[in-house]
Amino acid sequence: MLGEGILKGLAETARNFAGSFVSKERMTTVEYPEERLPLPEASRNFPFLVYDARNPSDPDDWEKGLRCVACQICEKECPPKCIYIEKSKDKKPDYVGKPQIYPAKFDIDISVCMSCQICVEVCPFEAIKMNTEFELATDDRFGGLLLDRHQLARSNEYYHEIHPTEAADVDARLAGEKAKAEAKAKAAADVAAAKAAAAPTNPPAAGSAPAMKPLAKPTEGEPKA
Repeated sequence: MLGEGILKGLAETARNFAGSFVSKERMTTVEYPEERLPLPEASRNFPFLVYDARNPSDPDDWEKGLRCVACQICEKECPPKCIYIEKSKDKKPDYVGKPQIYPAKFDIDISVCMSCQICVEVCPFEAIKMNTEFELATDDRFGGLLLDRHQLARSNEYYHEIHPTEAADVDARLAGEKAKAEAKAKAAADVAAAKAAAAPTNPPAAGSAPAMKPLAKPTEGEPKA
């Protein structure tokens, strides 16, 4: 029939219009900001730095547990060049106990960042991830949008809240790497202990002459030495 498609479209529109008053699934808008729609797990906005909580009562816990080792790969690979890193002069132990340099300065200019996530993909230490926060408007165009490491730091628990599937995979991989490092260190310690046990218990004193082997007694008829 001529116009049948138009009539079907009008009927669907009328059904959605009437249903929006009684069905929440048919609501076209929400009462923002009092009401908010849940964000998809894969959503992303700007980067943040992950730290592993060790002593929550310590105000500097975020800095001690920061995964970043200031390798500067993200700074070099960033297309808009909005990441600024300065290395520390000293070192701190990482998640496997190995002394590592940490960022004395780590800034991200989110007014320049284009949320490409390349910094996340190239980080070998799982130290930088993408946040889901988007309400970052400010009247300070420069200072207010230049975030330092204190503002960028978020705990691993926060990472699990916004990206639970991805965070679980990362934790499993890091735990595996830590177990391998601990097993390797234990094996090296066992080898060193075995070598120490096999060494002579009473080595000769330094400077002492080695013991002389006694001369064999000459047989009869053989001239003496």
